[in-house]
Amino acid sequence: MLDDRAEGEASPLPSDTLLLGLDTGGTYTDAVIYSETSGVIATAKALTTRHDLSVGVSNAIGAALEAGTTDAASRIALVSLSTTLATNALVEGQGGRAGLVMIGFEPGDLARDGLAPALGDDPVLFLKGGHDVYGRESPFDIAPLDAWLDEHAERMSAIAIVGYFAVRNPAHELAVRDRVRELTGLPTTLSHELTSKLGGPRRALTTLLNARLVPMISRLIRATIASLSARGIAAPLMVVRGDGALISAEEALARPIETILSGPAASIVGARHLTGLDAAVVSDIGGTTTDVAVLEGGFPRLDADGATVGPYRTMVEAVAMHTFGLGGDSEVHLSEDGMARGLKLGPRRLMPLSLAATIAEAPVIAALNRQIATPNPGRLDGRFALSAGLPAAAAAALSPKERALYDRLTDAPQPLDELLSSVPQRATLDRLAARGLALIAGFTPSDAMHVLGRQDQWNGEAARLGAALFARRRDGRGEPVAANAEEMAEAVAQAMTRQSSEVILKSLFAEDGLPEPGPAASEVVDRALTRAKGFVTFSLRLDRPLVALGASAPVHYPAIAGMLGAESVIPDHAGIANALGAVVGRVRETAIVFVTEPEPGLYWVNGAGEHRQVRDREEAFALAREIADAHALALAARSGADHLTLSRQDAIDMPLIDGREKLVEARFIAAASGRPRIVSRSFPDRQKS
Repeated sequence: MLDDRAEGEASPLPSDTLLLGLDTGGTYTDAVIYSETSGVIATAKALTTRHDLSVGVSNAIGAALEAGTTDAASRIALVSLSTTLATNALVEGQGGRAGLVMIGFEPGDLARDGLAPALGDDPVLFLKGGHDVYGRESPFDIAPLDAWLDEHAERMSAIAIVGYFAVRNPAHELAVRDRVRELTGLPTTLSHELTSKLGGPRRALTTLLNARLVPMISRLIRATIASLSARGIAAPLMVVRGDGALISAEEALARPIETILSGPAASIVGARHLTGLDAAVVSDIGGTTTDVAVLEGGFPRLDADGATVGPYRTMVEAVAMHTFGLGGDSEVHLSEDGMARGLKLGPRRLMPLSLAATIAEAPVIAALNRQIATPNPGRLDGRFALSAGLPAAAAAALSPKERALYDRLTDAPQPLDELLSSVPQRATLDRLAARGLALIAGFTPSDAMHVLGRQDQWNGEAARLGAALFARRRDGRGEPVAANAEEMAEAVAQAMTRQSSEVILKSLFAEDGLPEPGPAASEVVDRALTRAKGFVTFSLRLDRPLVALGASAPVHYPAIAGMLGAESVIPDHAGIANALGAVVGRVRETAIVFVTEPEPGLYWVNGAGEHRQVRDREEAFALAREIADAHALALAARSGADHLTLSRQDAIDMPLIDGREKLVEARFIAAASGRPRIVSRSFPDRQKS
């Protein structure tokens, strides 16, 4: 979560101390070197290498060090990483082979909460045992475990262990873990260590996914540590959780599931740090997507039901993030849905023509001029393709037609009207692009901004030619889309403003618990957004500032905020907010202990790995608070925090029944928060971290 200033700030770091933040995005890996006294020292970007993320991380680190002070590497005392690796793995169905041990469950429970599809053909074992809601034990039989491990251990990379009501009493999970370690040494994930929530099958799903991610996150973290060591950076490594809090690399290795939505969470932390705002709508525009979230009371609003990634609804607390396929490099195409000038942006991403011309300027400009010199527009005008440059192994299992086209791709952009010889080849190229083997270049909002003079980092001539080619296309009435390149670019800018406004409204409707606008409501919203005149006029506004992040935020978001009636806030360094958020966050851990009264005068204290019986209510409450405090502090220290502060919250459900107080359930919540721990300049035993 975000820095909770009400809990108190730790002493500032020494003035010569530097912090290194890293973020791996879909296109770029960002790096920032930061000083608490001087602010941002240096920033850098490197292309994200999807086949091996550590390469992109290493390149970004190197570029940041070159842009920083000469002694930057020796002064870095903390490194923090946000990553989309876990999120991408779940979406794409990747991960190691994991075994699942379910204690006290039945095979029919696999049919709930998507557990069976997630398990696939990975091995599962059902053991007798488990506990009831009060933590009372059912007969436990661990004997079948040995034979199951003997049969499957060599084909598993980790094991997930889930006990019935283990969040109230983890004894059986712990017994299975100890036996697994004794016989195999395989990594284990215990459900009660990931969540305190009830709901066995979804808890099992979360635990299984965590076990599956362990090998993948391990490779990234260890590769990052090696890259840091190679550059003489001997500092602790932290990782951003999906709720924005930091955990040590060691804890991320044990609980990689908590790093889902790590990147978006880091952007919210960065927004809070850059603006100082406690309440805001935060919209992060990248090349591919726009991510929208709400900042309230200095904290990001979390998804109360657990983060959803791909087809899986987990029990992981994460930022309530709304993601849309709309960005600076979105495909521009004609639409009949009423968008400005009949244009629609996204959801597919293209390489901007202005960027393609920086790779091979003369051929790209020549092809665009050749196409614009023809009397009639062609369906492939302004489109190019090139190889994505992945290793040869990534192109395995291509069909003969895919292989034939793939072999014709080069590192330089080729015009599609020369590369493709038949209509079906267009679909073949799209399949290669979907697999990440080919890049398609075309006219995008980034090109439009070059035409309008609002961006200038790439080739403006290619952008202008691309806009002129697109302007020649015919709309539904058979008329040219625009009169010239400038008018075309302005139409794209208007479409970006309108679509961005709509996705932000859609996100906020969802946060308010409102359904998506139906046809009647859409008409009202449309009249409000366009300021339409009439006997009845409509207007709308946001109740808090709109904070825009991303490299292209300054060129798009003033108009978007204006359309939404919101104050526009575009902070300095908006383009590296994720990397900055990764390094300025805090460690925050929460522990929950429950007290129940199964029979008059008998109180059960469960949670944080404890299970005790007490005869006095106040004694039970005091014990629960003590256990929660101690466990939260221990978790935060284990996650790499110093200068810990503690906050508490009690939630007691105790109605008066027949003149007597009846305890239904009491929850005692302790939250420990602190700054990430740094080590002395000698950094002993760094390689053991």
